[in-house]
Amino acid sequence: MRKKTIRDVDVKGKRVLVRVDFNVPLADGKVADDRRIRAALPTIQYLLDHGAAVILMSHLGRPKGKVVPELRMDPVAERLSQLLGQPVRKLDDCIGPEVEAAVRAMKPGDVILLENTRFHPEERKNDPEFARKLASLADLFVNDAFGTAHRAHASTVGVARYLPAVAGFLMERELRFLGQALESPERPFVALLGGAKISDKIGVIRNLLSKVDALLIGGGMANTFFKAQGYKVGDSLVEDEAIDTAKGLLDEAGDKLILPVDVVIADKVAPDAAVKTIKVGDVPAGWRILDIGPETVEFFKGKLQGARTVVWNGPMGVFEVEPFAKGTFAIAEALAELEGATVIVGGGDSAAAVEKAGVADRITHVSTGGGASLEFLEGKELPGVAALEDL
Repeated sequence: MRKKTIRDVDVKGKRVLVRVDFNVPLADGKVADDRRIRAALPTIQYLLDHGAAVILMSHLGRPKGKVVPELRMDPVAERLSQLLGQPVRKLDDCIGPEVEAAVRAMKPGDVILLENTRFHPEERKNDPEFARKLASLADLFVNDAFGTAHRAHASTVGVARYLPAVAGFLMERELRFLGQALESPERPFVALLGGAKISDKIGVIRNLLSKVDALLIGGGMANTFFKAQGYKVGDSLVEDEAIDTAKGLLDEAGDKLILPVDVVIADKVAPDAAVKTIKVGDVPAGWRILDIGPETVEFFKGKLQGARTVVWNGPMGVFEVEPFAKGTFAIAEALAELEGATVIVGGGDSAAAVEKAGVADRITHVSTGGGASLEFLEGKELPGVAALEDL
């Protein structure tokens, strides 16, 4: 999937509208985690260095088409100006006469951040007129927001109908790593899937089973497979409606699909819970599976040894609660230590886990898109990517 990037177009003297993913956590009116802002810096800096005026747009939170003061982009503009080392002018809307006037007055090297696009209900509806108004601000559209590429919104898809549309460097990097893993992975290719639900990942499991040499399953989704095998799982999270699906996947997968051999169980999800490690098979009533056990960690590490491509999406347990974080952090550490392997970590909880484990800088690629990376791994076409010009 080869898309044009900002390297393939002349940006000098142009006004460039860039869709970024600045949907960052805020605390006390400040940006609490600036990873997504930092991830967009190479694209913004390249455009500035090559003589463009840069107009940035993003959503923040879920304002549901209304103006929500706490979800204004001001703290983002403040943090971005610190990171860029130059002023970033933040406007009070993303369309309208005042926005148009501010943009007309821009000179090469200027940066403007538009107000939260989701303050307008037309954004999520991919309304053509709203998209046209956004597009009218610029000469070129750059999508650098992989995290929203699975959404057909006005700021990700609609504007591409009115402007030449190319990828930024972050988008390019995401497509390169994820695309290569699915299309031409170096082998052995091992995938690890975790998280709570099988139903969210049936398509991903099916798609990966046709491509990987081994698929390791952890997290809450493993419980449904256990129950499908006839094991007692106590009060563990199980999707009873997905048990037949799990049985079918186990039959299809043969020995490719690998489940935990021991688990950490507890009487509640709390730091002060009573905790035990047991072999898979017979969880007492009133207890629930909340992490993979130490034997499984070693077993999974063995399966990862020698892998040349690894994709990980979804934690191995309830890693946000201390007694149930060991499995996820041990896997994160094991992936960071793999030599000669391309290791790709899907966004969302998995990205948070490698960050919390302190190993993010030793992972080949940590995706910025949770839902987008999942849909990509499922083999779906992402609307925000499809809208970009092909090379």
